[in-house]
Amino acid sequence: MENTNHLQGKVAFVQGGSRGIGAAIVKRLAREGAAVAFTYVSSAAKAEQAVAEIVQAGGKALAIQADSADSNALQQAIRQTVKHFGALDILVNSAGVLVWGPLEELTLEDLDRTLAINVRSIFVASQEAARHMSEGGRIINIGSINADRIPIAGGSIYAMSKSALVGLTKGMARDLGPRKITVNNVQPGPVDTEMNPADSETATQLKASMALGRYGQADEIASFVAYLAGPEAGYITGASLSIDGGFTV
Repeated sequence: MENTNHLQGKVAFVQGGSRGIGAAIVKRLAREGAAVAFTYVSSAAKAEQAVAEIVQAGGKALAIQADSADSNALQQAIRQTVKHFGALDILVNSAGVLVWGPLEELTLEDLDRTLAINVRSIFVASQEAARHMSEGGRIINIGSINADRIPIAGGSIYAMSKSALVGLTKGMARDLGPRKITVNNVQPGPVDTEMNPADSETATQLKASMALGRYGQADEIASFVAYLAGPEAGYITGASLSIDGGFTV
């Protein structure tokens, strides 16, 4: 999807935007004309570098330190965005953690942190964002194709958290539909990031099960998110949309 500048004048907030898919989304939304605020936890240097690059290119950006597991901090970050830019039109929930391991070895702490970031933070951010959005807003959750398919052992907690987003997305879409606010869930397949590098031992196994035989790139996910954030996607809501290189065919 080419750069169309179709988000000119819009304000976006990306939860978890300092690295990986989130960072690619921040840059893409800015390229499309949106003013973008995003959160980071510890990657301050990367966050400020992203802001500098966007501003140098003529865009507007704001980095806010906030742990997605901290509901109050997340709510304050959204309020700070509205105060700084004067509005909020787009929310992208990209924060996530990947806890992987044998069922017998996973702890309640693993479960609680996974749910806090992968599920609760999406609810908290969406609820707060909805309070500030005008008619026609966009909420986009970054889920995972692992909600539909787990090809290797160890992903029980992660898959559960991403499956929860499917139902949450449908419910929020129904709640916010009367305000013409769309809510969608993007489900990437394996994507080359720090969390899941394309040159790992596991990646070799995963590529063999994919129709395209390769990992996706973060920019490919970002372009899809930018489309869903734009005016042409106004009739899509409540959907879980796979972008997985044929991982589930």
